[in-house]
Amino acid sequence: MGQRGARLEIVVVDNGSSDGSAEMVAREFQNGRRPFPVHLVRNRANLGFCAANNQGIAAARGEFVALLNNDAEAEPDWLLEMGRAIHARPDVGMVASKILVWEDPSRIDKAGHLIYLDGQNRGRGSGQTDSGQYDRLEEVLWPDGCAALYRREMLLETGGFDEDFFAYGDDAELGLRARIAGWRCLYAPAAVVRHHRGATLGVRSTRRLELIERNRVLLAAKLFPWSLLWLNGAFYLARLMAGAWAALSGRGEISHFPGWKNKLRVAMALIKGDWEALWMLPRILRKRRQVAGIRKLTPAQLRRLLWENRISLKALSQQAI
Repeated sequence: MGQRGARLEIVVVDNGSSDGSAEMVAREFQNGRRPFPVHLVRNRANLGFCAANNQGIAAARGEFVALLNNDAEAEPDWLLEMGRAIHARPDVGMVASKILVWEDPSRIDKAGHLIYLDGQNRGRGSGQTDSGQYDRLEEVLWPDGCAALYRREMLLETGGFDEDFFAYGDDAELGLRARIAGWRCLYAPAAVVRHHRGATLGVRSTRRLELIERNRVLLAAKLFPWSLLWLNGAFYLARLMAGAWAALSGRGEISHFPGWKNKLRVAMALIKGDWEALWMLPRILRKRRQVAGIRKLTPAQLRRLLWENRISLKALSQQAI
């Protein structure tokens, strides 16, 4: 990853891989010949996105921490542009990249994030042709964790990623928790990354659906104001109905699962995700009380923030990774 105009160190967290990746990093990048230090953290097993990132954050020494997934590739000015967005803005704790689809960089993967009011989140502009509509430095809800910059002070105050989430929705939970604590997020359109969509588990993975469903429940239970949380079931039902309608015309997430047998697999994955969330709720509700200790936004302000950054039901139900 060649980066212009940025002083950096690189921390590589190998999450239990068996393809020789860790050995390659040790051989090629830890020989002292590189112009920047490279620190390798090796896990014997896959500890999940959250735990691995927390390990990398703990090993890093800079004022700012940039995350870049192994399925993403940054343009040469990525770090420089994110640094420009956050320097001299002490209330900005996060910077979002313009993330383009690897296979077709004329299409947007994410330009910041939006949220539906049952806790489901989706990339802003996902699937749209990049025609300059997101080429303005502006405030967004939070960044996508596959390519983002975080202020270390913010990470220390909020506690970093919640490892109960393991993967999916974890960047949303951290980002919203940071917003509740009073931190802002800026979107830097010149900080460009290309991303392989759905590469972690694959778009047809039912385990991916389980984690997404489980974690959207956990996010809402941990962070939503009670006035929205009581309505969660109604919003969820509306989304399910809209998704089913979109599937009839081959659109939306369920379009990846053709045939009634695959649709049944989707339904079982959602039920399993909700069941897992139910068992985790007591611990998550204890964490909800802990969030009160860093809260800056009132419930009314948080509700307004979510409403202003919501994704429409139509857009959510018709988009697909």
